[in-house]
Amino acid sequence: MDKKLLSILVCPVSKAPLEYRAEQQELVCRASGLAYPVRDGIPVMLESEARQLSADEKLASNPGNAGGGV
Repeated sequence: MDKKLLSILVCPVSKAPLEYRAEQQELVCRASGLAYPVRDGIPVMLESEARQLSADEKLASNPGNAGGGV
């Protein structure tokens, strides 16, 4: 995924920044708990196409919560 494109894309639901997960070909928004698919290198930024993150995925994607915080 092009870093410049990733820097300007935001979640259409929460307007929060996105994290690219190459293995899953997804753009993940921690704020809304949604994962948007990337198909043939093109982000599909439609809420209807996004999947909900599982509770485990939400915890794993937020390293600040691991270990009880500071």
